[in-house]
Amino acid sequence: MIPNLPLLVSLVFIATAGITVWFFYGAARQSKPVLLVLLGWMALQAGLSLAGFYLRTDSVPPRLPGLLVPPILFIMGLFLTEKGRQFLDGLLLDRLTLLHIVRIPVEIVLFWLFLNKSVPQIMTFEGQNFDVLSGLTAPVIHYLGFVKKRVSRTVLIGWNLICMALLVNIVLTAVLAVPSPFQQIAFGQPNVGILYFPFVWLPSVVVPLVLLSHLAALRQLLYSRPSVLAN
Repeated sequence: MIPNLPLLVSLVFIATAGITVWFFYGAARQSKPVLLVLLGWMALQAGLSLAGFYLRTDSVPPRLPGLLVPPILFIMGLFLTEKGRQFLDGLLLDRLTLLHIVRIPVEIVLFWLFLNKSVPQIMTFEGQNFDVLSGLTAPVIHYLGFVKKRVSRTVLIGWNLICMALLVNIVLTAVLAVPSPFQQIAFGQPNVGILYFPFVWLPSVVVPLVLLSHLAALRQLLYSRPSVLAN
């Protein structure tokens, strides 16, 4: 774990990662296989990080891709296979939307890590990270779109695209700030926080689930006619 980091920061993030999984589990109609896969992946990443696996930033091949590449490949597999597409189309759109609330505590945790000199300022809402807007607007979009049914499909598509762009922005920033041969920014205070437990769950669990929620929602909004939407 990160030296001298207040325990509260780690506990808040552990809770945030757990809530993210819980939201997606609900969106997947409480599928036990989905939950088992997610918990197994979290356990694997926890074990690797606690063993210091990701702290070797100069290894060849680099170890950092082990956090994000497997989930991305898995997401691609969902879109490229018939069973995968059926799974995506069966996810509950309203739960996928509400999931993005977790981006609020994520941004708070990133700010705490910045104060602890574990991530650069550019990765916080004081820098160039505006992802907190996605979390703040998620409950509003959920309420207006799925409770009051006053938000059109077009608005939901636009909201998902904008929020996904905000996600891509912070992910690219974070990757470029990690100590590695590919580091391009934040040399004075690099992004080392995600190399430690429990924060390895940010790139390996939270970000992929947030991304998948956007992609699955966009697929449903573009190619189907969800009955929960307003006309």
